[in-house]
Amino acid sequence: MEQMIIGYHLDEENDWVAQLQCGHSQHVRHNPPWMNREWVITEAGRQSKIGEKLECVKCDDQTLTRNPV
Repeated sequence: MEQMIIGYHLDEENDWVAQLQCGHSQHVRHNPPWMNREWVITEAGRQSKIGEKLECVKCDDQTLTRNPV
């Protein structure tokens, strides 16, 4: 389920974590070649993504748990 990014914080390992509208969070690492998220590196880049949506795996898991197929 897609959720809007509402903010960021650093975790205990200094990796950026997006705070999502649903209350969950998701790491947003720039780790080429697996994840190419250069926007994570700068404050301006992170701020440019506020309001954009990320797929929230935790919301997806909760939906499947509540509504098994």
